[in-house]
Amino acid sequence: MSTIPTSSSYANNQAAASSSSTAQSSTEGTKQAGSSSTSIAMQVKAESNRAILTASMQVSISAGDNSQQLVFRAAIDKINQQLEPTLGKDALQGAASQDNSPSATATRIVSMSTGLFAAYAAQHKGDDPQTQAKNFIDLVRKGVDQGFKEGRDILKSLNVLQGDIASNIDKTYELVQKGLNDFLTSQGVKVDATSGSSSTSSSSSQQNGTAS
Repeated sequence: MSTIPTSSSYANNQAAASSSSTAQSSTEGTKQAGSSSTSIAMQVKAESNRAILTASMQVSISAGDNSQQLVFRAAIDKINQQLEPTLGKDALQGAASQDNSPSATATRIVSMSTGLFAAYAAQHKGDDPQTQAKNFIDLVRKGVDQGFKEGRDILKSLNVLQGDIASNIDKTYELVQKGLNDFLTSQGVKVDATSGSSSTSSSSSQQNGTAS
């Protein structure tokens, strides 16, 4: 015979269920509050960091040609990233110079980068010298492109990528590309002057009339 629950036991069961539900709601509310607080804290931190970066950049840019230092630093950082698998972390140590003209900035980027070619070649002895040079400069170009893009994006976000600042950065980029092309030519790699792309046919082959 089944037992019919009394009103007292029914009430107790209802009270227990209500208490469990309340506890669960409280726990969920605590989790949501904690998650919300964490989210807010992260947003505040992100906004603070952005405000600090913006303020710092505005001070630097107002000082004159420090926009060139920004691009130089960004380029060096990205070139380091490209070369890290072969040459280790921070292969390039980029100290900013007093002369931040397009020519001086481009010269520093090119000379510091190509100065690592011997170390790169030593890690790729199985390749011929022209292939070593081409692959090395391909990595450097990727870093240069990423660095200049990052620098331009920061300056653009501050509404200062215009006038002399914009033209100087464009000029610096052009001079870097020319310097990298000159390096390839010195290593016997044929360079397409219009596109900046390279092939591995040597200058001696060109002189002998061999098709590339």
